[in-house]
Amino acid sequence: MLIDAHFHCWQLARGDYGWLTPALAPIYRDVAVHDWQAEASPLGVAGGVLVQAAPTEAETHFLLQQADSHPEVLGVVGWADLLAPDAPQRIAALAAHPRLKALRPMLQDIADSDWILQDALAPALDAMVQHGLVFDALVQPRHLPRILALARRYPALQLVIDHGAKPDIGSATGWQPWADDLHALAHHTTAVCKLSGLLTEAGPQPAPDVARRWCRHILDSFGAWRVLWGSDWPVLELAASYADWWHEVQAQLQHLGEPERAAVLGGNARRIYGLNLAGQ
Repeated sequence: MLIDAHFHCWQLARGDYGWLTPALAPIYRDVAVHDWQAEASPLGVAGGVLVQAAPTEAETHFLLQQADSHPEVLGVVGWADLLAPDAPQRIAALAAHPRLKALRPMLQDIADSDWILQDALAPALDAMVQHGLVFDALVQPRHLPRILALARRYPALQLVIDHGAKPDIGSATGWQPWADDLHALAHHTTAVCKLSGLLTEAGPQPAPDVARRWCRHILDSFGAWRVLWGSDWPVLELAASYADWWHEVQAQLQHLGEPERAAVLGGNARRIYGLNLAGQ
């Protein structure tokens, strides 16, 4: 089964998407699960992981409602206030929903790069381990040494690096230290990485193959069994269409054998997130 490990939907009237403004005109609209299906289904993508886009538990409940209504939503990556005094109880309540597979603090929007390493987060992170939840890391290159430290501190916490840690593909100085730090994380931990969100890091209207060097480094560093393909749709539309990214990824996976390609395009997402496939 082909699985999109990273897509979004939102309703602007909900009012908790602080980053989503009219300045992002191509994606400043309501987006429903059926809109994603219209993009994904013609390419054979039959299921997906719906990912939070707002730092509120209310949005997480909204996403879980979408999962209840759409069997194609195989899992949800939500959000919880990890510093709340009752964070373990909040996490337990969210984890009671069978489609809640992961939590994602929006680290990219937190100025303090060391925020994730503070001792006050220990109860929440321990609760995530207890309930078998994945930690989706929405990070930038500055965070990679901190994520390595986090992985060493919590070896039982499964980490997923979103969007290859968002390297600055459009910059002549974006390759390092991103490349070395990502390789170190792959070599020293059990973290996995999403092959997603890279074209939007290359500036407006990038060439479809602009991210090939970066994608190949992700694949070489983590290996095919630890890489998850995702669209990051509709944010992807800031740079390319769903089909453009899909076909580019196919080109980037040509050097792999069929079992490895199948893993990147769905098997790894199923394993890492513990997805139950629709109808099975």
